[in-house]
Amino acid sequence: MEKSKKTYKLTLSAVFVALASVLSLVKVYKLPLGGSVTLFSMVPIILIGLFLGLSWGMASSFCYSLIQLFFGIVIDGVLGWGLTPLSLIGTIFLDYILPFTLLGLVALCRKSGPVGVGIGVAVVMALRFLCHFVSGVIIFDIWCEWKSVPLYSLCYNGSFMLPELVITAIAVMVILSLPQTKRLFQKIDL
Repeated sequence: MEKSKKTYKLTLSAVFVALASVLSLVKVYKLPLGGSVTLFSMVPIILIGLFLGLSWGMASSFCYSLIQLFFGIVIDGVLGWGLTPLSLIGTIFLDYILPFTLLGLVALCRKSGPVGVGIGVAVVMALRFLCHFVSGVIIFDIWCEWKSVPLYSLCYNGSFMLPELVITAIAVMVILSLPQTKRLFQKIDL
């Protein structure tokens, strides 16, 4: 790869990861035990995968997952939740590393047209939801006061992931329909 193209892709990825990180701090609403609806925070991460492909999308989304883990420790106080060491490791993996890294898989749909991209966005957001759901069932069942832990996890995680999915899908589709975005796609020689 030509050095200037690699520099361009690295710069674009860094800017989009930084933008996503800042947007993740702007919360539309936040739930008491973690999880929130943010102001378009997933959009830049998804766009990296769509613009630059799978390897750049996965690497950038992994970096974003580490930033989200840092925010979870510093801002949300994950280490102070009283989790056992095994539960803490599970939380780090199922609520931070895996769900945010999976967003990079949207790159697999980048040449599928608008409908395929829309489906790809829905799928990666659903995968993110699935990670949080599983975490709720196997780790955070200790805080569940409902009779059905899976139903509780479904409702709790769905309450922030469904709006996040809708907001993200609409924003990505609008951005991709702009003529400027189409020119950017053509500019990046893939």
